[in-house]
Amino acid sequence: MKEDDDDIQEYVAASGWRKRQVNEVYEKIRNDSIEEVAQEIEKMKVFGNDTIGSFAVYIRGMKR
Repeated sequence: MKEDDDDIQEYVAASGWRKRQVNEVYEKIRNDSIEEVAQEIEKMKVFGNDTIGSFAVYIRGMKR
């Protein structure tokens, strides 16, 4: 994981992006991914609607 962070820092430095810009992009991607997971969970018919709804609420609560 440390190597990935180092690679990201090198890319950021080379691209001229500011840390704030990188964080904004990272947060957008993260939140979009979490929302996608919540939407897919809601499509599952394995559990009851209340359980699925609770899972989706919990997952959406992980957004920053």
